[in-house]
Amino acid sequence: MTHQTVGHPSHPLRPGLPDDPLAQVTEPTPHCPVEITLAALRGRWTTLVIRELLQADRTFTELRQALPTLSDKVLSDRLAHLTEAGVLDRSRRPGWPPRTHYSLTPAGRRLGPVLQALWDWGAQHQPPS
Repeated sequence: MTHQTVGHPSHPLRPGLPDDPLAQVTEPTPHCPVEITLAALRGRWTTLVIRELLQADRTFTELRQALPTLSDKVLSDRLAHLTEAGVLDRSRRPGWPPRTHYSLTPAGRRLGPVLQALWDWGAQHQPPS
């Protein structure tokens, strides 16, 4: 017998209410897909770094030039975090000086529509001035 919450919802599916037992938790859990996404996007500047890499692969220097008020320390932290989260690939290229290139993984590219949805929601829900 199929469990009631799996595959046979008693109500029609609505956006934001997935038909998945993970959606029925009573507190945040690191296994929740929403929490995984939010953890990948954590930290100020992260979405802007992803935005730049959605346009093209970049070196550290190119990212620093595209985001001139972002400190080297924070940029290094965000790149390391996104690489660890499986959002970025990091590759060293030969030459002098050696250059490290950053590119989005397939999972990282799938964050494009997520960022667009966040933008769209925010554009429609501006806080009162």
